Formats: sequence, structure tokens, C-alpha cells
Amino acid sequence: MEIEITRLFDLLDHLVVNHPKEDILAGKVNGEWVRYSSHDYYKYAHFMAYGLMEMGIQPGDRIITISNNCPEWNFIDMALALMGAIHVPVYPTLSTENYLHIFRHSEARLILVSSNVLLNRIRPAWNQLENKPDIYTLANIEGEHRTLEILKLGIANREKHLAELERRKENTKPDDWLTLIYTSGTTGDPKGVMLSHRNIVSNFMAHSKVNPMTSDTRVLSFLPLNHVFERSMNYHFQHHGCSIYYAESMGTLQRDMLDIECGGFCAVPRVLEMFYDKLYAAGKDFPAIKKAIYFRAFKHGMRYDNGIIKKVSIWYQLMQRFYDYMVYRHWREKFGGKHMIIISGGSSIPDRLVRLFTAAGMSIYEGYGLSETSPVIAVNNPVDGYVRLGTVGQSLAGTELKFAEDGEILTRGPHVMMGYYKDPEYTKQVIDEDGWFHTGDIGKYVGNRYLKITDRKKDIFKLSAGKYVAPQVIENKLRESEYIDQVMVIGENQKIAAAIVSPNFNTLHYWALKHHLHYRDNMQLIQLPEVNKKMQEIIDIYNKEFAPHEQIKKFRLVSEEWTTTNGLLSPTLKLRRNLLQDKYKEIITDIFGKQDDTKSGLFSSFRSIELPSIKLPFKGN
Repeated sequence: MEIEITRLFDLLDHLVVNHPKEDILAGKVNGEWVRYSSHDYYKYAHFMAYGLMEMGIQPGDRIITISNNCPEWNFIDMALALMGAIHVPVYPTLSTENYLHIFRHSEARLILVSSNVLLNRIRPAWNQLENKPDIYTLANIEGEHRTLEILKLGIANREKHLAELERRKENTKPDDWLTLIYTSGTTGDPKGVMLSHRNIVSNFMAHSKVNPMTSDTRVLSFLPLNHVFERSMNYHFQHHGCSIYYAESMGTLQRDMLDIECGGFCAVPRVLEMFYDKLYAAGKDFPAIKKAIYFRAFKHGMRYDNGIIKKVSIWYQLMQRFYDYMVYRHWREKFGGKHMIIISGGSSIPDRLVRLFTAAGMSIYEGYGLSETSPVIAVNNPVDGYVRLGTVGQSLAGTELKFAEDGEILTRGPHVMMGYYKDPEYTKQVIDEDGWFHTGDIGKYVGNRYLKITDRKKDIFKLSAGKYVAPQVIENKLRESEYIDQVMVIGENQKIAAAIVSPNFNTLHYWALKHHLHYRDNMQLIQLPEVNKKMQEIIDIYNKEFAPHEQIKKFRLVSEEWTTTNGLLSPTLKLRRNLLQDKYKEIITDIFGKQDDTKSGLFSSFRSIELPSIKLPFKGN
């Protein structure tokens, strides 16, 4: 039976009617999977809504959730949609300053947290509030209110609120406000993005059409559900009737995938790089012949073409079958044993990973979007053969795209946000009179249909000679090297472009071992002449692909990894350039030297001399 889905909570009816399964959602409790059926999902969401209504929560009230991924997140999410409250999902890893800003700016009525760790994390911000919202916890914490109390309230007061809830559902329009999402940002306070039912629903319905998953697929979810990418994919999976299992932790991903015979998951490139490192390291201790085959499978995968470039030789196809039997199928066995769909977003993924994982039977869908666009704008589609490496694919159905004169990507359609909360002026700056949202990203079409992101508009800088440099293009290319984990290109107002490089220490340690290098720690390792020579050789290879003014003329290695934990990457794994430049200001000064004061000093000395009067050879002397 076809259920028309125009508001988020219509998914509940769709699941009960079309996908009445016993494990639509599952999470681990004390190491064991606890599964919820489609009917459970429907009932828990409604009872939570009744409970919130009994507590006096009104339509339009903002309710914050700060939680790790779990089935209960969905019960709360749908309950808020059913009763008309505004869900404000917040990252569990923010600073006290950011929490305080969001609590005040959203004027939340209620905060729901999942654990004692998160409760302690938000408490310093909560203590500074003048009007303190109530806090409820999913975990059983002594002295704290529990979300279980809300559920029990709902069960006890179902008859009292049933008719009112049905009236609210009936009166909810697709363009009504659904959720408030605070962008992670790389500078300044997070901004609140207002998204409607239409924004969210139109987007997940569109990108679910380019995905072959079915109700037989079990997916693993581990990216934060508060982020609009994972959240939208969460609805996408539900629309297909997939069983969604929430990982116990980042440290249990492989075990959880194997446990559920995983058929797919969402990831950011950093996660895929982590998988790559583990697979690469697994072959180091193999006997000689087995090791040779293993690492040749890597090289074969790095130039994989089937499904990316159609024409492949018979010999290549034979070798593909050979390596699949000898190596790739064993990789799949480690991740659940099945051919898999991987949806990647958040930042650019190196071509080598796309090729290798595709060769191994794990098709990567790389996409692009923003919180303000609900989020997906474009996506590659490897299963149907619509893939162009180095691009983010074709725009979704119903999504308009065009480019401004400076190359900025503009988009228009039902996916574009309602606006920024309490900031109509900035909203007008990014959404023009014709409804085009200005993404702030620079891009172009490849082959007239595949969108390629070249840089962030605000990150492009100019060298002292007047030439422009788009750092992300260079950074993404350099990160294709297995020896480079993160890199930041610098050089604004300088004569040359340079780079600060955080190496991939797993690969570098293995290389150093093979070359019998001795070092005490990473700091000593990056100072070795042999290591710097190796990195120079790598950079020289990639420099050939850049224009002369874009080439990296100098670089410095650093011993720290750049992560969200140390704050050098945003929660969406983007470089926090201001923080990085401040952290490495001494290194940057060492790279470029002090500003050339020769000219200014020369003119200063001239101006300090009083000139005698002379007869000038023109009128007006």
C-alpha cells in the first residue's frame, strides 16, 4: 500500500504498513542487541508524544537532545515531530562555550541526554543559564529525571491526549518548521538552521531513489545522528525498510558489522582511511608469497576501472577475479561477508580509496551537501554506473544548480532551508530574491553533468604576485597519498604556496621500519632527513599536476594528528584553519621568514630626509 510521505512522521505509517519487521531498529545493551519492531517504533513514538504533552510541551517549543546513536533517539525524534515541537539535536563533543550559546540561543524548554558522561559535559554550561531547562536522561542516573518517566506519563495519559495529537498531526503542513540544526562551523558561534518537513522529506526521498538497498539490508549506524547527513540517511534507510543497527562504539565497528552481516553504512573519509590502514597493516606479517599477492591486490585496486570507466581489458577482468578470490572476499568477510554500499560525505574522499573499496565489492556513494540544504545536493551512483572520480556526482531530482560568475555553487529547490534562526539579515545574504542559496563553495561541471567541488570561497587566497590559490584542491590531491593524513596549504600574500603536513604515521612507521630508521618518537621521526626527503618526493609527484604558482615550494611536517578531539578539525572533519595557523604560527614564520621590509624601510629612510627646493621643468613650480 502506498503511503504518501509529506511530513516526517508519515514514515511511521509507511513502516507499519509496508515494512512490518521485527528489527527495524536495534541497539546494544550490556553487549547484547535489543531489537525494536516497526510496531514498537510506532507505539513508543506516540507514547513519548503523549508524555511530552502531559508535561506541557507546546508546538514550537525547542527540545534539545544530546545523545549517542540509539533506537531511543528515533522515538524522541518522531515524538517531537508528531506533537509539533522543534527537535534540536546537538553534538555530544562541543565546548562549554558552544553549549552555552546553543542553550541560550535556542531557548530550549527541555534537554535530553543519553549518559552520565554527557550530563557532566553540559553541566558547566547549564549552570550558567538564567532560565534552566529541565534535564532528562536516557541512562539510569541517581538523582536525575529519566526519559522513561516521560514514556510512563504518556502510557498513563494516552486517552487524555489521543484526540489532540491526531488533530495536531492532521493540521501539520509540509512547510511547517520541523527541526533546528546548529552548524558545526570552523569559526564563530554555531548558526541555527531551520528546516521544515518538506526540506527533510523531499531530500531523503530523492536520494533514496539512487540507492539499491532493500528491506533485507541491515545497515550499521555510527556517525552522529545529530548531524544532518547521518540523520537524513537514517530516514533514507527507514524509507527502504532497512534494519538499522546502532554501533556500540567506534571501537566495535568491525565486530558489529560482522555480527549483523552488514550490507552498508555511512562514513566520512577519515573512517574509510582508518579501515584502509587496518587492511594495509594486516598484510605486513604474511609469508613472502602471500604478502606479494596481498599488496599486488592493493595496487590492482588502486587502478580499478569497472563501473568507473567502462572499457577494461580481458586480462584486467581475469586479474580482478583472481584478486577477489585471493584477497577481497576475505576483506568482505571481516565486515560481514556481503557486497556493501558505503555512503560517504563530509569532505572529499581520495580516488584511491574509491577505486580500492569498489574493487573489493564495497561500492562508495560519494555525495555533497550542507546543513542548509537538508543536506544532499548531489551524489555519485556507482551501482548504476553514474560515477566520475573526483566529482560528487549528479544533482538530485528536483534540485536546481547553477554557478555564479565567480564559480560559486548556487542551488534552489524544496531542499533549501527556511532560514537561520533569529538571523533574517544573514539569511538574506545567502538566499537571494530568486530563492537561490549561495553555498560558499566553488565548483564546476565535469562532462556537463558531474559536479566537482574545487574549494570554499572564503578559503581561496592570493599570492603576493596576484595569483589565486584554491587550497582545498591541492589538499585533497595531496591527501591521496597514503603517507599524508592531513595537510593545510598556506601562502596568503606570500611569494609561494607552502604546506603544513600531518603524516599518516601508520604508513610512515612501516616505511621507516623497512628502511631501518631509528627514532624515539614521532617528533624525532619527522626530523629525520630520510623522512623529509621521502615527503619531498611525494610532493614533487603531485606538484606536476598543479599550475606553477599552485605548486608546494616548501613544507613542514608536524608530529600531531589533527582530530576533532584536539579541536583542530571541526565535528564534520573540516580543517579549523584559524586554529591551525595560530598553533603553527612559529612554523609558518619559519617557512616564509619575516615580512620583507626592504622596500618599506627604503621609503621610510627617504621620507625622513627633508629635500631642498629645486626648479621643476613644468608649470606650477
